[in-house]
Amino acid sequence: MPDRSNMKALEILLETEDLIAINKPAGLLSVPDREQSEPSLKDLLLEKYGRIFTVHRLDKETSGVIVFAKNEANHKFLSQQFEERTTAKFYNGLVLGKVYDEKGVIEEAIIEHPTKKGMMTTARKGKASITEFELIKSFPHFSWMQFRILTGRTHQIRVHMKHFGHPIVCDPLYGDGKPVFLSQIKKKFKLGKDVLEERPLLNRLALHAKELHFMDSEGKQHIVTAEVPKDLRATLSQLEKNS
Repeated sequence: MPDRSNMKALEILLETEDLIAINKPAGLLSVPDREQSEPSLKDLLLEKYGRIFTVHRLDKETSGVIVFAKNEANHKFLSQQFEERTTAKFYNGLVLGKVYDEKGVIEEAIIEHPTKKGMMTTARKGKASITEFELIKSFPHFSWMQFRILTGRTHQIRVHMKHFGHPIVCDPLYGDGKPVFLSQIKKKFKLGKDVLEERPLLNRLALHAKELHFMDSEGKQHIVTAEVPKDLRATLSQLEKNS
């Protein structure tokens, strides 16, 4: 059973009679996997509310805004908005390398990888996939970006950024999967006296679902935002200081 204390630690961004929006922490599954290998956010919500319905998902290591419906009617209403692309989904991500384009659109079809299970890839015969990107700040070896996905394919931003030549930082599937250390960023870095090994600044997929725009069943428009989490903020702060 999920630990009830985990539910208390979750940040609820919006709650009505019909839906709940959570700031999902990185490292927590959105919904149970096939093996039921570990508790998911949906499990925690089911324990509290009794009934809960999946509207969309975030990858396990992606943090940020996720919405669940509390009843069947709203599940259908909200799911339809995602299917018809009337929602607006904005993400922040730290990518490898210096990006020079201030804005752009990546329009590359995505399909399941023919030989690597659990991976996606770009291919002409895949499903149409569109990602808009905007450069927020570039650093010598990294770039902080905003993405808006106009389609909702599995791993879409991750696949598109690999295709673009700037994979998401710490991405084990589409990038090098390597953590970010302060010693990579700070020129005159020294370990503390009693510290035997440097701890990473960031050791998870550097992707955050920042903002979601949608309408509820009463016709009210919602803009739900989730603050960039501490690990990403700390990494950005060091990049700012040492660039």
